[in-house]
Amino acid sequence: MQQSRYTSISAAVALSVGVLGAAQSVQAYEFYNQGETKLNADMLAVYSWFNSRKSYDGNTGGTSWREGFIKYGVSFEQGLSGNGTTYGALNWVSSGTWGSGDAAGVTDGSERTTKIEDAFLGWRSGNLLPALGEDGLDISFGRQVVQVGDGFLINDDGLNFGNGVADGEFNRGGGYYLAARRAFDQTAVVRIGGKQGLHGDLMWLKSDNRAQAKTELAAGTLVYTAEPGELALTYIHGIGVDKQYASDFQRQRDGMDIYSVRGAGNAGVENANFAFEYARQDKSAGDETAWYVEAGYTFADVTWSPNLTYRYSRYSEGWDSLFNGFSRGYGTWFQGEVAANYAGPFNSNTRVHHVGLTVTPLENLSMGVLYFDFSTLNTRENPNMGGRELDLYAEWAVSDNLIITPLIGLYQPDKSLDNGGLQGGGNGTNVYSQFTVAVPF
Repeated sequence: MQQSRYTSISAAVALSVGVLGAAQSVQAYEFYNQGETKLNADMLAVYSWFNSRKSYDGNTGGTSWREGFIKYGVSFEQGLSGNGTTYGALNWVSSGTWGSGDAAGVTDGSERTTKIEDAFLGWRSGNLLPALGEDGLDISFGRQVVQVGDGFLINDDGLNFGNGVADGEFNRGGGYYLAARRAFDQTAVVRIGGKQGLHGDLMWLKSDNRAQAKTELAAGTLVYTAEPGELALTYIHGIGVDKQYASDFQRQRDGMDIYSVRGAGNAGVENANFAFEYARQDKSAGDETAWYVEAGYTFADVTWSPNLTYRYSRYSEGWDSLFNGFSRGYGTWFQGEVAANYAGPFNSNTRVHHVGLTVTPLENLSMGVLYFDFSTLNTRENPNMGGRELDLYAEWAVSDNLIITPLIGLYQPDKSLDNGGLQGGGNGTNVYSQFTVAVPF
């Protein structure tokens, strides 16, 4: 099925930079800790500079822009005298985009806003239910980030469109690449069984993101975790969308069923890592599938402990990437910094070969090289988004409160805007660069 360019871009949920995924959820300054009460001040500031010599919005020139956000607020934990622990958070995000707007034309540089990001409450059982283990029952609700597995299907609600799409109707206030806003607007999550052995969760999620057509979902997972790894089953049901904002493609989420099986671990092989997932979508236009297999190995006895990874992934022509996103590092699940965010493919109608190499020269410094080879499955009714990309990056934690991440990407599509692709100014190699500074507290 042919998809509009808006639908394709909406599948490319903007990517949070490598070291920031964890930082957004765990960085806090503890300013009160007395008895069973803990209060934290939460703050994370991120600013990035971007330059792309090519564009993917119908123009032939390049573009330069900047993005930034500050996340701030409070979080707490309160023990209940042996009856578990309550917890929660209230955070705001102020964000903006400056300059000429991003290379896909999603933003134009005029986006600014301040809104509530996190507002949730929860309760963990502690040792109250011994049969379920410590914290074997965890119930939470409100506005929060929710992830299923490693984010292949659901990672967060991080699609941050700007004024460059639909006359600003989907504008969330800047921070397209940085995914300044990631929380689902309404959630209810029940996690049962801790983190080892047999455990699982049930969840209800509702987005307030117009670019995601305010999709509402229910999901459940069943996981078995042991020393060699874990095996998991996931079921997701689409409850509905807001038809005012939904494309024809997104309307198929209403009533859609998704089934997935995944696994990850070292399978008993020291220094190795393996992962796979196979997912099927049953929707009104027909069944779609997406899957990947991945293997990696860390040469722990070699200088700088290099880690080599290979992954093959395939997404059928009408696959809906839903709320996938960054989870385990660059390339998951936005494959290629240029391809995933601006040029395509956007995890649909494609197969991808990926090879990654990372090294750790210092405890606080890692460097990586990522290679991607994209092939479009059906080019008769869709743009040809085949191509190759090479990304080189470094992650330097200068201190506990300063993280610097430079990146250079070299992307060459098979086709240009003039002959069935999206890149303006020919299909020559695009040189893309970004420099990110993060200040977590």
